[in-house]
Amino acid sequence: MNEPALEAPRELTLRGLVVGSLLGIVFAASSVYLALKVGLTVSASIPIAVLAVTLFRAFGRASILENNIVQTTGSAGESIAAGVAFTLPSLLLMGFELDLWRTTAVALLGGLLGVLLMIPLRRGLIVREHATLPYPEGTACAQVLMVGERGGASARTVFSGFGAGFAFNALGQVARLWSEIASWSFDRFYRGGSLSFETNAALLGVGYIVGTRIALVMLGGGLLSFWVLVPAVKHFGADLTSPLVAGGTLAVRDMSPGQIRSAYLLYIGAGAVAAGGLVSLLRTLPSLVAAFRATAASWRSARDAGAASTERDLPLAWVAGGVLALLVAIPLAPGLGLGLPSAFLVLLFGFFFVTVSSRITGQIGSSSNPISGMTVATLLATCLLFAAVGWTGVPYKEMALATAALVCVAAGNAGTTSQDLKTGFLIGATPSAQQIAIAVGSVTSALVIGVTLLHLDRSATTYVPQSHPQLAASEAAVAGQAVAHPGSLAFARERVDWRGTSWRVLFVRQPTDGVPVGRYLVGDDDRIAWLVDPGVCGTSPEQIGPDGKVEKVVSKFDAPKAQLFRLIIDGVLGRSLPWELVLMGVSLALMMELCGVPSLPFAVGAYLPLSTSTSIALGGFVRHLADRRTRRSAAESDASPGVLFASGLIAGGAIAGLLHAVLAGIGAESDTGPWLANPWATLAPFAALAGALLAVSARRGDPR
Repeated sequence: MNEPALEAPRELTLRGLVVGSLLGIVFAASSVYLALKVGLTVSASIPIAVLAVTLFRAFGRASILENNIVQTTGSAGESIAAGVAFTLPSLLLMGFELDLWRTTAVALLGGLLGVLLMIPLRRGLIVREHATLPYPEGTACAQVLMVGERGGASARTVFSGFGAGFAFNALGQVARLWSEIASWSFDRFYRGGSLSFETNAALLGVGYIVGTRIALVMLGGGLLSFWVLVPAVKHFGADLTSPLVAGGTLAVRDMSPGQIRSAYLLYIGAGAVAAGGLVSLLRTLPSLVAAFRATAASWRSARDAGAASTERDLPLAWVAGGVLALLVAIPLAPGLGLGLPSAFLVLLFGFFFVTVSSRITGQIGSSSNPISGMTVATLLATCLLFAAVGWTGVPYKEMALATAALVCVAAGNAGTTSQDLKTGFLIGATPSAQQIAIAVGSVTSALVIGVTLLHLDRSATTYVPQSHPQLAASEAAVAGQAVAHPGSLAFARERVDWRGTSWRVLFVRQPTDGVPVGRYLVGDDDRIAWLVDPGVCGTSPEQIGPDGKVEKVVSKFDAPKAQLFRLIIDGVLGRSLPWELVLMGVSLALMMELCGVPSLPFAVGAYLPLSTSTSIALGGFVRHLADRRTRRSAAESDASPGVLFASGLIAGGAIAGLLHAVLAGIGAESDTGPWLANPWATLAPFAALAGALLAVSARRGDPR
């Protein structure tokens, strides 16, 4: 490292924390976008490590330990963003407000809890089981840092991918050179059948990174939904009206595939995701037992801190004090609405699943960490405990979700912390310095995650004309309904302005007088006039102008995990679910497991729009072609130029998507149609981007 023999290399520095925090904020924002779009994220540690080496080479060399602090600080953003974006959008589906205080509190408190609870596990899992738990991302990240020349050269690949992803999505989404969706209908010979691609660079990168098998399994789920279930609904229910669509007046024969998805397939897909998540969790039971044994051993030896810096954790007294401080802060946090009993549940489930998460990521990596399954288990247990003590109904839905969300964030960040500590163990870093760094990264990333989530929601929000004359939404009527059915109806504190009129905002949290759950604008005549269809989990992409014409079309964020968590809460506490559809999804997941197919990615594919699954599958197919041409092993493929370029595509495409959302939010986006509206013309540039990914990923030898 060219350091003087008697001078310790620089490690925990201010510039390292600042650079790491800034990179963490970028990847946190892109991870929120990705989690809302497809319900998964990918590890940010390796691209951040590559960028750290490159940036510090530009401003003078840094030690390997300082570069490690940068990637450790920045890595927290992705895991915290995933936990928040997976869970909290469920509030919108249940008729609650998604506010900044709540999202920030969950990100901040959950992220810090995951770091603190992981510290006592380090010796048992990272040190003692070094030979048996590889922690794949942590090991790969160490290799990037140790081979600084390779890391700096490889950064060109990351930057190239970032530039390509940003330019592609900016030209398509902002400049509107081509449509976001290329679609074809098969109605002439196969009623209800369709094929579509979403021209999104981030999805192409995701498909490459998750690999060919997972990408194609997701595509299989999408084809089941849109090539089997949608045509089946069209065939057998042509003369039926859907009771699951607002108003229930639209005949199935008049529904588009997207409307059938909203009315039926979302429930089937969510049931499949729930079953797949639980199956993935049950598979880890042997690892769970082993993890707790290692945990007990590490706790017994935690006081025996060695003199060497490589064995120095944060003092156990600090860890215990921090956990107690969080236990007090959770009930006091604004917007969470949790009491001390719920805080103890968070601590109990948090410790349990932090241990599980740390162990599992040691075997399969952070990107494959089944935190959604852990969250499902937490949510089910919490709801059942609430039901056992009589805490049922609308008022307790928020509490149950906030409890699970905190555990989800903690488990996700613990997995990332484990990978970082493995990297540090391999390169001789100081554990306490890393633990401080990831705590700093958790705080800085948490401050922007809520802002990003809320802006993406608002930028894609549409207003749908509604008429529900049977409900008189007066202050007195809402107050009376609240007495008879607590929490079912509520007015927002502030009015909103929409098209020159001031409206009261009514939250309907359980169906009332034929009015579905949602957020509505109420006029001075006490009548509902508009449905506020959220950008996240919404179903109406078209905004109709005063002249009755479509004035804009937005891309909604499906947030597949959020729909799943809402179903669990409504099923246990609200007792209002179309259980037949949910159980169909559960049966599909179990059938896939019996066939030897991983049920969770299949279920996610069945839940997502087909356009999303096909674009991810294209990325997986590109990886198949590249690996076949270069004859790389699986380990070599995971460290190939294609992975770095795909990581750049994800980050660049997601940042361009955020730019598009910002412009839409301030009304500065173009209101003209795309220049290339033909589906083949739309698909052509996307195919060209896939070709560029193939060219980069098919390079042989050193990525330089």
